[in-house]
Amino acid sequence: MTITSQQNRKLKEIRKLRQRRRWRERSGLFVAEGEDLLAAAGAAGWEPVERYCAAGSGLPGIEVEPDLLASASGLGSGTRTLAVYEERWAAAAVGPLCVYLHGLHDPGNVGTVLRSARAFGASSVALGPGTADPFGLKAVRASMGAVFGVPLVKDAAITELPGTKVALVPREGGPLRQLEPVATDITLLIGPEREGLPQSLIDQADYTAHIPIQTDSLNAAMAATVALYELQTRMARG
Repeated sequence: MTITSQQNRKLKEIRKLRQRRRWRERSGLFVAEGEDLLAAAGAAGWEPVERYCAAGSGLPGIEVEPDLLASASGLGSGTRTLAVYEERWAAAAVGPLCVYLHGLHDPGNVGTVLRSARAFGASSVALGPGTADPFGLKAVRASMGAVFGVPLVKDAAITELPGTKVALVPREGGPLRQLEPVATDITLLIGPEREGLPQSLIDQADYTAHIPIQTDSLNAAMAATVALYELQTRMARG
């Protein structure tokens, strides 16, 4: 049976999940769109609650008239498939390499950090106050599937983070590449580009470090990517 009505209950639910964070939090569900993201979810062992596809596409799922699927999608025209998944949250942040995000309002930045965390072997990503929803559509898309492969922890307190805490702060502390050897797990603390990490959080870190650059700043996602590369390389050398 093909969905042919704009008022279909399932399509209304998809629109709510795509547009409203509170609805996602209440239901524990989120939407991912596009064949590549759904393939990444499958490769990571995530089974969809429901999967939808454009009628006539030959893809698996509940068939929907193409124009209606496009209207329910955040990608618009050309959407061929999307799926609804249950959110997954880890019980605690773990090492050896953890990333903590504090106050990252932009979901694109959050998704990009997840992508970098996955690429450089981070064991978990912990989300502090004011951080955008990693299961929002823009964050999921920017993660390029990493949201399905990196354990996520919500409402994390700094006292619950593993190992040595390294606060990344522009022009403060020493260069990150010169960080003295650390024998324990490492948690990298990342704040937003404009406001940065709050001083109260910096004061609780074991180290403060910066990335030497020629301009005023990098955005949070770029800074996290460079820092994760430095730390992963350092840990690989032992």
